[in-house]
Amino acid sequence: MSSRKGRKDAARVVREQLARERRRKRSLWISLGAVVVLVIAGLIGWSVWSSQQSDEFTAPPGANDTGTGIVVGSGPVTIDVYEDYLCPACKQFEQTSGATIEQLVADGKVRVVYHPVAFLNRYSSTDYSTRSSAASGCAAEGGRFTEFGKALFERQPPEGGAGLSDDELIDIGAEVGLDRDAFGSCVRDGKYRSWTEHVTNEASQANITGTPSILVDGEPVREWTPENITAAVEAAGR
Repeated sequence: MSSRKGRKDAARVVREQLARERRRKRSLWISLGAVVVLVIAGLIGWSVWSSQQSDEFTAPPGANDTGTGIVVGSGPVTIDVYEDYLCPACKQFEQTSGATIEQLVADGKVRVVYHPVAFLNRYSSTDYSTRSSAASGCAAEGGRFTEFGKALFERQPPEGGAGLSDDELIDIGAEVGLDRDAFGSCVRDGKYRSWTEHVTNEASQANITGTPSILVDGEPVREWTPENITAAVEAAGR
């Protein structure tokens, strides 16, 4: 009897071990299935997001070949200026060094590429950075890009608010010599919003992390004083 009981106990132990092994494998397959589902869901989500990021954009007249900025001047040295119209430091840069850059352009020493990025939308309740950048594209279309940009900095709204309204942007455009109807339609239609997105994305890809960012022939100017910018241009032109 004890021998028979022993065989039964041994068989029971084997059955329990087999059952545990089946449960372990079942749990493993369930876990693997869950991982696969998550991966597939992630790929689907990424595909949806990617499909929503359009590569199509309309660049304004005067843009460079890559459509990342508006070109002013034709000198041998290139200055890249990355600005956000809501950025207080950008306003300061324009006040301290804007005239120096204008003079370098007038002297035929530089070609300036202005990149109006929209980094600071989070500091506006109306995406003012995007709206003002897109409006600058409309100003470029009307041949008043630099004049409009200068006026935007002179009337720069504070961060954290709504920013200037489209009507106010249109008023500024008219004041700097743009045709009110044509400029107004361009602003209200958001014609250059896709261009602004392109400019901003490409700036991020180029590791531009803040504004203003000033590069002379691809080299950053750490302190953008008139003296430093002039010195960098002279060094690059040698």
